[in-house]
Amino acid sequence: MTEPRRPEPGAPGILRRPHGRRKLWTLSAALVGVLLVGTLTLQNTMADDSKSSAAVDPKCRPTELLEPRCGAWFGAYVRHEKPDLEEKVLAYEKRIDRKLDIVYAYHDMSTDGLEGQLLTEQEKRVGKERMLLLSWESKWWGGTPQQQPKWPQISSGALDRTVIDVQAKRIKAYGKPVFLSFDLEMDTRTPAEGTPAQYVAAYRHIHDRFRELGVTNVVWTWIITGYEGHNKLFPQLYPGDRYVDWIGYNQYNYYRCHEAPWMTFEQTQKAAHAWIRKNLSATKPLMLSEFGTADDPSKPSAQADWYKEVPRVVKELDGVKAALQWNWRDPGPHCDLSLARDESWKSLKKAVSDPYFNQPRP
Repeated sequence: MTEPRRPEPGAPGILRRPHGRRKLWTLSAALVGVLLVGTLTLQNTMADDSKSSAAVDPKCRPTELLEPRCGAWFGAYVRHEKPDLEEKVLAYEKRIDRKLDIVYAYHDMSTDGLEGQLLTEQEKRVGKERMLLLSWESKWWGGTPQQQPKWPQISSGALDRTVIDVQAKRIKAYGKPVFLSFDLEMDTRTPAEGTPAQYVAAYRHIHDRFRELGVTNVVWTWIITGYEGHNKLFPQLYPGDRYVDWIGYNQYNYYRCHEAPWMTFEQTQKAAHAWIRKNLSATKPLMLSEFGTADDPSKPSAQADWYKEVPRVVKELDGVKAALQWNWRDPGPHCDLSLARDESWKSLKKAVSDPYFNQPRP
């Protein structure tokens, strides 16, 4: 079982999240025009995998909770800054010759910019033909210690007017269903940031406040590390079946990043899956919300071979209805988990061309 990731140096309590984010870019009119032309060209030529044989079969259409009935979604976290999300997503899709089903994005609870704005204009554009997984963190990236939201603050309603209600109304106005995760991998944040009971109270408050405001297009997605050493924590952190639509977990082949032995894709996923099915839910749809592998420079084919396993293993994992590749890095030496070479990209491209990963999108 792979261990949870280490905190990013210089960012106490913020765990390997896509920061480097304060800089908003100003593009000239000419550059905007070039990007637009490229975007439209790529959109017109990209194969639409949702128009497969499954797309014309009514029994394969997804449920209201975005559960595919005949296979699984494929998605990714694609490294980006807020203003260039669409550009980076299209570039990733060009490499795998298909559209992503789910695009993963992160937000904090700040009130002064795009980081705290659930559903930026870029996300809305990307979301027209794809689903979004929004990871909402009880952080103010770059803020002062006094500005950092606390779980008791959230559960008390102290942030309703300035944060919770504002985002709830934005998501409601968007209209399309979105996956929403609150403080993913919270098992790495307790006890430093609060108790499991305080986390659960904060989660439930956000859920209930959204419902009070008439927000019906959120698919509530609870995401843990899946790390075996935290198994006693997970039941304490689970908000309850009423509050959770999907369960996700993040397991990797860290290899030299954690000075661990090489693990196959199957070895990274099966133990956590079995534990969740036995101890948390036998029926909830499951999401491999982050998966990936480090590279092995001594064996250039290793990463490509690792990705070849993905379709077979996902089909064997009961209830796994989505798998999202993490195409970025963790902090620390040897911790680049992104696709390292052309052979790796080709392997992933072939893996996600499997009909099982090409279901009709909503």
